[in-house]
Amino acid sequence: MPITAKYLFVVSMDVDPDKEALFNEVYDKEHVPNLLKVPGVQAVSRVEGEPFAVSIGGEVRRVQHDGPRYSALYEIDRPEVLVSREWAKAVEVGRWPTHVRPFTRNRRHALYRLR
Repeated sequence: MPITAKYLFVVSMDVDPDKEALFNEVYDKEHVPNLLKVPGVQAVSRVEGEPFAVSIGGEVRRVQHDGPRYSALYEIDRPEVLVSREWAKAVEVGRWPTHVRPFTRNRRHALYRLR
């Protein structure tokens, strides 16, 4: 499905291996549903990096995933969504702030404007 929002907010991170199952459960069942209720958040997709091969200039190159393992892609209407009262409240609901966030590391955030 094509992205229809004007911005893409990408959050990437790693999680302690012993918390990985909890991380995925809370992200899918609590964190994403809470953030989808925020006005201006249109959709959320989660992805997991993995190695791959690609053909460039007639040569096949093998690429190891470099960077955080997990990413979430938030389709949002405008950058101000990320500093709204509703967003601030949603990121602090449920088990995410106490049972998951402390066990994440290598966090990266990026905002992209769609063209």
